[in-house]
Amino acid sequence: MTSPQLPPNAYTNAPQQHLNLILGSLQLLFWLVFRPSALRNHLKRIDPALDSDSSLIILLRQGRWRNLALWRLFIQGYFILPILANLLLGLVLWALDEPIAKNIAFRVAFGVAFGVAGGLAGGLAFGVAFGVAGGLAGGLAGGVAVGVPFGVVVGVPFGVAVGMVVGVAEGLVVGVVVGAVVSVGMVGVVVGVAVGVSMGVTINSWRPILYFPFLAIWNYLLYRLDKLRNGKSPCLLGLHCAFWDEWQHLHLPGLDEHLLFIIEHNPVEGQVAIDCLSNSPQKWVVQVGRDALRLRNCTDVETIRQVHSSIVTDELQNLASSVLSIFTRTSKDVDAALEQKSKYNQRLALNAVADRLNKQLENFNRTKNKYASFFYPFAKRWLEIINNYVEKLATAVEKNKEIDNPYIIGVPLTLEQEIFTGRDDIGARIEQLLRDRRRPPLLLYGQRRMGKTSLLNNIGKLLPSNIIPMFVDLQGAPSSASDHAGFLYNLAREMEKSAKKQGVTLPSLARKVLKYDPFTYFYEWLDKVEQALEQNTALLALDEFEVLDNAIAKGRFDEQDVLGMLRHLIQHRPRFKVLLAGSHTIEEYQRWASYLINVQVVRISYLKEAEARQLIECPVKDFTLRYEPNAVERVLQLTRCHPFLVQLLCAEIIVLKNEQDPSIRRLATLADVEAAIPEALQSGGFFFADIQNNQVDATGQAILRFIAVQREGAIVSRQALLQQFPDADITFNLLLQRELIEEVDDGYSFQVELIRRWFI
Repeated sequence: MTSPQLPPNAYTNAPQQHLNLILGSLQLLFWLVFRPSALRNHLKRIDPALDSDSSLIILLRQGRWRNLALWRLFIQGYFILPILANLLLGLVLWALDEPIAKNIAFRVAFGVAFGVAGGLAGGLAFGVAFGVAGGLAGGLAGGVAVGVPFGVVVGVPFGVAVGMVVGVAEGLVVGVVVGAVVSVGMVGVVVGVAVGVSMGVTINSWRPILYFPFLAIWNYLLYRLDKLRNGKSPCLLGLHCAFWDEWQHLHLPGLDEHLLFIIEHNPVEGQVAIDCLSNSPQKWVVQVGRDALRLRNCTDVETIRQVHSSIVTDELQNLASSVLSIFTRTSKDVDAALEQKSKYNQRLALNAVADRLNKQLENFNRTKNKYASFFYPFAKRWLEIINNYVEKLATAVEKNKEIDNPYIIGVPLTLEQEIFTGRDDIGARIEQLLRDRRRPPLLLYGQRRMGKTSLLNNIGKLLPSNIIPMFVDLQGAPSSASDHAGFLYNLAREMEKSAKKQGVTLPSLARKVLKYDPFTYFYEWLDKVEQALEQNTALLALDEFEVLDNAIAKGRFDEQDVLGMLRHLIQHRPRFKVLLAGSHTIEEYQRWASYLINVQVVRISYLKEAEARQLIECPVKDFTLRYEPNAVERVLQLTRCHPFLVQLLCAEIIVLKNEQDPSIRRLATLADVEAAIPEALQSGGFFFADIQNNQVDATGQAILRFIAVQREGAIVSRQALLQQFPDADITFNLLLQRELIEEVDDGYSFQVELIRRWFI
């Protein structure tokens, strides 16, 4: 049975525009039926009052072209959906092997020509109208000048693309629609309906892929135009498809860059964009946008010091995180600087922060990280804020004739701090021992707060340049690790960081390689370190070795593995020298004594008198406080040149002087020194309490109190003490070792007057 033939004039009697209108309307109806909630939600998101068709008209009259619902309705309803309808029918006919090329070749050529011509005309007209309307509606000066070029640039290529597709599709449809129905009968209809329904139901699965290239071009043009307009309001970011195509789940390239650009030049619209994107498939850009907005909103040092707690740096944004980490470190450094009690130390710390940030700015220009250029203005603004605050501090100090307090209480002095004084004799002794061919291990031994860590931080100033100090604080990460791999990794990392401060770059050690055979890989890493050292010698300085011993005692590390590694380092690697630091001797830790043979002890104690005088009278350059001679002598008597106590007492003298009248503020007298003693005993309570609670037992405390109640400088005879405390020889030896008392003639006396006053 043959299919019925159509009359020759069937095509001419079926208006092509009616067919497209019907198909387009069916597709639009399908979208509205299955998507009413989405349309309603978008309208309400923009304005809760918009809940009727009249609202759309109002928006249209107001020229709010960036409205999400309007753009979706306009683009999908009148451009995309009719094209899809025609495309689907063409695919059905092709699947059924209909002779498309033969029957409609002429109509295809005509459709293409007509589509191109119509697309050009329509695109130009629509683009110009859209640009002018948008410019006028925004109420901006120069809107027409911007809108017309925008309409032409965007409308022409968009109209050409749409016109070509529509023309081809219409030619195909007109030529085959009737023939398909007649020739294949019900089979064609059924297959066509099945394919159409399936593709209609799954439209939001394959549509994003089909549109992606066109949307990418559209979005890129918006970005370039926004850059030409320097982000002026209204920004074109609102026309980005991320705001009106919620089914586009593919990451849209360039959206993050466009958002960051708008945040820098128009933060208000940037915040609106972040709010809209937070619940969209493109929310992957929200976090970096929020972080950028927080950084931009930092307008003073107070906001800078707080922002690190709200910045998120994660592995999913590794490119952004590497840049954001610079800001988090700077924020933490500013916070630490502002915690300093004196304005002088605040200025000193903030200057160091500014120097580091300035170096980072140079790296911003050299890095290939795409985010660096967007965050560069924020970093530059931060640097300006910090420098302005430093100048403000200096102006305030000079205006009020305040005295800068350079003294640092309770924390070790770092390499950058100018106040470090003296210790040349200890540096010379260490250098001498390092040249010993026997390569003995060294022990820097001294009481707490005597300046051991400060010396190790600054030892590079005291040694020749070919000796590279590698300072490792065992109170930190190395000793707190849970296994050997963690210990060796943290040890290598601290060595690398310390060497870098001396201008030597060491190879890095990956943690994952230590997981299987930690000590073997660590020895291989040491081979590479020796190569990097060239002709230099490494001084591995391990501070607070007692903490590592405690970790070994608790079973976290194996004694033979860890201490055996140190012994192997000393004996078989001549390029490495080992220096331990602590407040105990090796003899007090027998396990160490069995591994480290012939340890040479370097004692660190009170400053020399000349060094203490410098610390009092001229701790830093341009120090404005002057002392009467008897005031300086009194400070020396009270502290016995103890480095911590000199700083403690002098810091309290400055606090006291800053409260006095400016006319007498910058001259310290004997009365000022005496007045500062009670405050020093109170603010330094942690130091004195450590002596009382951790360094002596109950008998030792009783002996110290017994001596303390005597007058200043009093000597209590040994006989009187033994009568009061029989069988206390061991305790007396411990007190002498702790440098709390000293033998004078046939009796004992306090070494330091301030410590005596604490025990009264």
